[in-house]
Amino acid sequence: MKDVTVHVAHLMAVAARTAPKAGGKDFLEIVIIDKDDDLQKIAQAMKDYAPRSTNEAYWLRDAANIEHSQALVLIGLTKPNLAGYDCGGCGFSTCKEFEQNRQLNEKEMGYTGPHCIMRMMDIGVALASAAKTASLLNVDNRVQQRVAAAARALGYIKAEVAMGIPVSVSGKSIYYDQPTTAKH
Repeated sequence: MKDVTVHVAHLMAVAARTAPKAGGKDFLEIVIIDKDDDLQKIAQAMKDYAPRSTNEAYWLRDAANIEHSQALVLIGLTKPNLAGYDCGGCGFSTCKEFEQNRQLNEKEMGYTGPHCIMRMMDIGVALASAAKTASLLNVDNRVQQRVAAAARALGYIKAEVAMGIPVSVSGKSIYYDQPTTAKH
């Protein structure tokens, strides 16, 4: 089953790459993690961070998911330019005003921000395309934020904002209907 999930992860990457993007401009970084040692390192980083988070049980639950996944697709935005639509979704009247006043912040086990809302929609469409590809091929998956934050902190992806989609083939999806781990 490992070979199947890795193959599906590559198909998911294709779906993300070809997903529609604002203005037809692609700022995606896509990484596939399929080595068990790397998946375990990411899971361990999640466990190590859990006590410092505000949602420890969820970090531990998601870490357990990664420990039992066969592959992980990371999708992120790397050096995204503003879309130039002056839509106001960022809270500023124009893209120029946003660019001049944006205070880029970095969060431990998180991301930089704020970002152009159109570019955030780009990543959302790419994630949905990738997840649907796995689903159509009957491979269990779930879009997760925490796994990508840990992978980013470990340097597996350089993107400013990233999400992860772990994939698994088993008798029952490991990603849904799972209780959160009790706090320690």
